[in-house]
Amino acid sequence: MDSNSGKYIIVFGALIILVGVIIYFFHDKMHWIGHLPGDIRVEKENSRFYFPITTMILFSLLLTILINIIKKFL
Repeated sequence: MDSNSGKYIIVFGALIILVGVIIYFFHDKMHWIGHLPGDIRVEKENSRFYFPITTMILFSLLLTILINIIKKFL
C-alpha cells in the first residue's frame, strides 16, 4: 500500500459517514427512493416482486459523477 491507497480509504470512509448522517437525519423525507416511475413492482396474493431499476440507474449515475469528481481532485 502507498499513500494514495490511504487517501482513497479516508475519502471512502468519509463518504460512508456522510451518507449515514444524511439517512439518519432525513430518512422521513426520502420516501420517494424506491418509488420512482419505472421501478417494477408486482404484488400477488402469496408473493411480491420488486425491481427498482430506475432507482438503481439514478444511484449509479450519481455515484459515477461523485467518483469522477473525487478522482479529479485526488
